[in-house]
Amino acid sequence: MIRVTPAVVFLLLATLARAADTPANADWATYLGDKHRTLYSPLRQIDRGNVSRLQVAWTYDTGEKGEYQANNLIVGGVLFTPTQSRRVVALDAATGRELWAWDPAKTRAGPGGRRQRGFVHWQNESGGERRLFTVVGNYLFALDPQTGQLVESFGDQGSLHLTVDGAEADSHVTGLNTPGVIYKDLLIVGGFGGPGAVRAFDVRTGARRWIFHLIPRPGEFGHDTWPPDAWKTAVGVMPWPGQSLDEARGIVYVATKTAEPDFWGGDRHGANLFANSLVALDAATGKRRWHYQIVHHDLLDKDLPCPPILLTVTHGGKKIDAVAQGTKHGQLFVFNRETGEPLWPIEERPVPASTLPGEQAWPTQPFPTKPAPLMRQRYTEADVSTVSPEARALTLDRIRLSPNFGPFPAPSLRESIMFPGFDGGMEWGGGAVDPDGIYYANINEIPWILQMVETRRADGTPLPRGERDYLVHCAACHGLDRKGIPPAGFPSLIDIAQRRPRDEIARLTRTGFGRMPAFDKLPESQRDAILAYVLGEAAPAASRPDEAAPKVKAKAKGKAAAPAAATPPYAYAGFRRWQDHEGYPAIAPPWGTLNAVDLNTGELKWKVPLGEYKELTARGLPPTGTENYGGPVVTAGGLIFIGASADETMRAFDKATGKILWSAPLPFSGNATPSTYMVGGRQFVVISAGGAKSGRPAGGKLVAFALPAN
Repeated sequence: MIRVTPAVVFLLLATLARAADTPANADWATYLGDKHRTLYSPLRQIDRGNVSRLQVAWTYDTGEKGEYQANNLIVGGVLFTPTQSRRVVALDAATGRELWAWDPAKTRAGPGGRRQRGFVHWQNESGGERRLFTVVGNYLFALDPQTGQLVESFGDQGSLHLTVDGAEADSHVTGLNTPGVIYKDLLIVGGFGGPGAVRAFDVRTGARRWIFHLIPRPGEFGHDTWPPDAWKTAVGVMPWPGQSLDEARGIVYVATKTAEPDFWGGDRHGANLFANSLVALDAATGKRRWHYQIVHHDLLDKDLPCPPILLTVTHGGKKIDAVAQGTKHGQLFVFNRETGEPLWPIEERPVPASTLPGEQAWPTQPFPTKPAPLMRQRYTEADVSTVSPEARALTLDRIRLSPNFGPFPAPSLRESIMFPGFDGGMEWGGGAVDPDGIYYANINEIPWILQMVETRRADGTPLPRGERDYLVHCAACHGLDRKGIPPAGFPSLIDIAQRRPRDEIARLTRTGFGRMPAFDKLPESQRDAILAYVLGEAAPAASRPDEAAPKVKAKAKGKAAAPAAATPPYAYAGFRRWQDHEGYPAIAPPWGTLNAVDLNTGELKWKVPLGEYKELTARGLPPTGTENYGGPVVTAGGLIFIGASADETMRAFDKATGKILWSAPLPFSGNATPSTYMVGGRQFVVISAGGAKSGRPAGGKLVAFALPAN
């Protein structure tokens, strides 16, 4: 006779209750999990007790190479993914079998490129109408999720040109890397390229319903924080990081980037609203509700790197609906999402003044008093590398010659160490939050080099236009000497004429390719001058140093043409990570971390390294963490799933302690945010893995994990 104890009965009942609570099917139908961008899933089939049994369930090869950063959507058992060339592929989410594929090369947009992080899916209340929105080049497309065919009733036979819309017509490329958000029958989008704006389009027709100018026009709030005519010529402030939505209150929250040029602000004196700002807009009308500028008059490319996250916390004994915004310098700003009031005081503190003639760096910057920064805020001699005696000596010498001045150094002609670095702190992967108000975020602690260069010769005469404009537009990625920056994945341009035909090079500078943006906003004569300089050709006759700045023709009827901005007197010397003689970050570890912050109290719960260099572990060093891109997903099963690290590994952490409970190799870098879903009673965790950086495996695969089927 089998004796059933009360404990066994309790465990059986608990198991049955959990099974009853677990749906047979659960979608991941919205970018980053939901419109609050929480990256939280209520699924709990995979939990602390069984995650060690997780295995590869299926894979799908895109057949392409390059950055693959998609947070994939799963709707009704179908997974939708954008490939590296912006093809749209629909797969059976249970098996990875391809159902259909849509290729933009066959449309007026042509082949796509650059990173794409996801889609927007919309359906009406009855489910009879559906749209899958994607962007290629300047075009917003509406696809039928069932077939992959264009929805011809949207826009012009299925697509909408994002930069041509009546009085808003301009010569700039506008695209999307981060998808928008749906409010009722509106698709609200940000974008990159051109003067910043947030726009709402009718999901059925594509008609624009409202626009909010992020570089304010005369009479608009914030216009006085720019030079009077800046709205005619200034660019930047594009809200590429994404938006979150409080649907009940009808408020959309927008994170914005810096104004351009990123490192020279002599032509845009002032605080420059709404650059580097968290902006709350009425989702129905686009009217401003409130805003907070997190960086004033940015000179350091401190875009707000990720969408705001909406959550509920207990603060002062009361439940408060809040919005949390991460930053590249590792600070976390938390506000009452309805009023914009900070949950903890924010102090304006003095920062270094500029030594560049003509620049007016803002004298103070905001610092939240809580939570504490998620990373070091200064590189001091105590932070020199501990990897080897040689690395220690190298870093100690250089930090003495090129000191760090904290998170807001003023760019100058003297080299200094930029730490926190240009890629964070936090990056575009953002954070995740659970219903308890705990915020989980991965952080980079990588030092970079900061230095400006003059665009004139020692005798005061300007450099030839081709060389000068190369310094301004190209040197940040390809180097002052055109030799590229291999560790960052930016190729050399030396002898490029021997590798690609001239016509192809000219086309790529106009359309963009891979990580390189399109430069079609530059006049053709300017592009020709840069190309001649890069190829070592004689400068075109129209690009002599004394040539006046070219005019940009306005396309919109009745809109006055404005002169192109003059070449700035200073240019940034290039995005250069500071590495030791072995290629490791030139600072004491950790170099990448995963963090848990209690936003009820503002206190850090735990911090652990994220990623590992096994060769350093073999030398006796504890895991150092690595540079990381892509975000975490937190689940009701008590787990955090994250790829992100530079060691081609997927991991699961215990959300209560930060302990690693499971890991698995990936074929390529998992620089994407995972998705988790349920099909046929089985929970899956899927991540896009794709390589692009120099020295790392290159390719593109979806990898889905699940517990054994039986």
